[in-house]
Amino acid sequence: MTILFILIISFIASLVRSTLGFGEALVAVPLFLFFLPVDIAVPLSVMLSVVIALVIVIQDHKKIYFNSAKWLILYAALGVPIGIIILMYGNEVFVKIGLGILIILYSLYSLYFNSNTVLKEDSKFWLFVCGFLSGIFGGAYGVNGPPLVVYGNLRQWSPKYFRATLQAYFLPVSLISVVGYYAKGLVTPQVNTYFLVSLITTIPAIFLGRYLNHQLKDGEFFKYVYWGLMVISGILIFSTGIAT
Repeated sequence: MTILFILIISFIASLVRSTLGFGEALVAVPLFLFFLPVDIAVPLSVMLSVVIALVIVIQDHKKIYFNSAKWLILYAALGVPIGIIILMYGNEVFVKIGLGILIILYSLYSLYFNSNTVLKEDSKFWLFVCGFLSGIFGGAYGVNGPPLVVYGNLRQWSPKYFRATLQAYFLPVSLISVVGYYAKGLVTPQVNTYFLVSLITTIPAIFLGRYLNHQLKDGEFFKYVYWGLMVISGILIFSTGIAT
C-alpha cells in the first residue's frame, strides 16, 4: 500500500509542478507525511524535484530567463543551510502551520488587494528577498515555490516562461538540498528505493503537465496559481493538525 500511495501522490504532485511550474512539494510532502516520517518525505520530494526540473529544462530551455534564474539560485544557496537547520532542529508543527497561514494571507492579498506593482526589469532587492526565502523554505520543507511566485508575478512572466525559468532555478537549488541531505545522512536506501519507484508515474505526469501549461492564458495564469497555493497550503495546515 505504501508503494501504491507513493505512485499516486508522485503523479499528482508532478502534474501540479509541471503545469504551474512549482508546488509539487506543497502537495507531496503533506500527503507523504500521512504514512512516512518527515526525514523521508522531504528528501524524497526534493529528489523528485530534481528529475522534474531536469526534464523541463531540456524541453523548454529556450523559454528560460537565465539572468533572473542565476540570481535567484545564488541567493537561495545562502538560505538552504538555514532551512536544513530548521528541518533538523526546529519546531515542525509551528513552522509548517505558520508557513501555510502566511501563504494563504499573501495569496488573498495578491488576488483582492494587490496594488498592481510591476517590475519592468530585474530588481536585485526582490531577487535577494525571494531567492533567500525560497532557499530557507526549500531547505526546511521543500517548498521553494511561494517566494518565486511573488517574483514571477512582479515580473509578469507568461505561463510558459514562468514554468521554464523556475525549473532553471529548481534544478541546481534542489541538487544543493539533496547534497545537504546526503551530508546529514537523510538520504537512506529506503529513500532511494521510494524515489526510483516514484519515477514510474512522475515521468508521464511531466509531459501531461507541459500540455496543460501551454493551454493556460497569460491574463488568468496567476489567478490559478494563487488559488492553487491556497488549496495546497490548506492541505499543509490540515495534515499538520491531523499529525499532531
